Amino acid sequence: MPGTFAVRHLDELPDARALAADAGPVFLAVTDQEISLVCPSAAAPLSTSRDGWAMLRVLGPLDFDLVGILATLTTTLASANIPVFATSTYLTDYLLVPADRLGDAVAALGAAGHAVVQATTRPSPGPR
Repeated sequence: MPGTFAVRHLDELPDARALAADAGPVFLAVTDQEISLVCPSAAAPLSTSRDGWAMLRVLGPLDFDLVGILATLTTTLASANIPVFATSTYLTDYLLVPADRLGDAVAALGAAGHAVVQATTRPSPGPR
């Protein structure tokens, strides 16, 4: 997916719908221990963060009964010594890799037999 992304640790809930409307893919996780946000770097609020991630989307939708897809992809990337931050939605999985290692990630996945398709546009955030 085009652009770079940030992984943020937040102290309070952001307006995720506003972020998504302006920025593209936004992932928000709220647990009893933390609030985490993944969003395009340019739209990220200031907080503890890790910037400079590239995002790969697994073609979906994926059936919930499928086993090992994420494990196979992350094992391939681990074998190439590429860090991964993974997140999922109802339809599919997303892998974030350091933007400066995106070429290495694509090459490793391709060498392992995975098809990698270059996205040229950001997906629509969907209905509001």
